[in-house]
Amino acid sequence: MNEDKQLDILVITVHPDDAELGCGGTLAKQVAMGRKVGVVDLTRGELGTRGTPEIRKAEAENAAAILGLSVRENLGMRDGFFQNDEPHKLQVIHAIRKYRPEIIITNALHDRHPDHGRAGDLVNDAVFLAGLRKIETSEDGTSQAPHRPRLMLQLIQDNYIKPDIVVDISDYWEQKIEAIKAYRSQFFNESYQADEPETYISKPDFLEYIESRAREYGKYIGAKHGEGFTCRRLLGVDDLFVLK
Repeated sequence: MNEDKQLDILVITVHPDDAELGCGGTLAKQVAMGRKVGVVDLTRGELGTRGTPEIRKAEAENAAAILGLSVRENLGMRDGFFQNDEPHKLQVIHAIRKYRPEIIITNALHDRHPDHGRAGDLVNDAVFLAGLRKIETSEDGTSQAPHRPRLMLQLIQDNYIKPDIVVDISDYWEQKIEAIKAYRSQFFNESYQADEPETYISKPDFLEYIESRAREYGKYIGAKHGEGFTCRRLLGVDDLFVLK
């Protein structure tokens, strides 16, 4: 993966595996269309009941390869205790200016896990601030130019949220599931033997729930599987015929 490329889409989410669960199919689809896609994880997920930060790092790299990502980076914020404050905003601003994406995708507006909504607010604020030239950041001793993506979307994660848009991922469903299962320590996997407690997401029916949600969203757009997103502003199109 080349970290020097400008990206078309950058996902900034709080835990390794958030991107795969929330928009893995969309990312795979965009990569197949020739777009450059990357993921920046805010934390190492070190508070997770299963696995270790080192295991999750390796799993994230495997998932990135499955999806064909150009970039996978981790900012190393403190899992569970990061804040929407100046130091953390500057870290996110730096990443936005480094990769200069057209579109950013981040965590759900509100969710079962309190980190998700807090991360979504942090990224939302940083997206605006990244466009202000009087906020100075640098990369390898060189000042970074301001950059504000033209669109930011939020995932829909555990809590049900009515989507503003749904992406047809029918042809990329299996790739999404493969990427999720790359996190062998986190999700049900018959071949993964570890003396660790069962969790909400390690139960076999959790992946069934993920598919049920995808089938529900897909149904509304006439597709087998879909991924839903929200947006904090109204979305516009130039041509009604691009809508399904």
